[in-house]
Amino acid sequence: QVQLVESGGGLVQPGGSLRLSCTASGFIFGSYGMNWYRQAPGKQRELVAGITSRGGTNYADSVKGRFTISRDNTKNTVSLQMNSLKPEDTAVYYCNVRILTMNYWGQGTQVTVSS
Repeated sequence: QVQLVESGGGLVQPGGSLRLSCTASGFIFGSYGMNWYRQAPGKQRELVAGITSRGGTNYADSVKGRFTISRDNTKNTVSLQMNSLKPEDTAVYYCNVRILTMNYWGQGTQVTVSS
């Protein structure tokens, strides 16, 4: 059974940093790309960052230069390092993997950026 478990969310001041982690199980982790999405109130869920099975990365324009996605295939984890956080980064962040036609999601972790 595919399972994604997230951690690391919390309250941080503007300009601060957080590191989100996602631990995966139930599939061959190293064979799939992994993604971080976020959803703020009143907004569509959006792709924040993705990383391929070989380590290639892509980012939403709004987070380029501030966020870094990485993976450790020996630990079945994917992380999102978030620096220089802004209030508009406030959202629930979700770990995601697409396997064939099915999307799998973590439970979500709240990130709040506020002074």
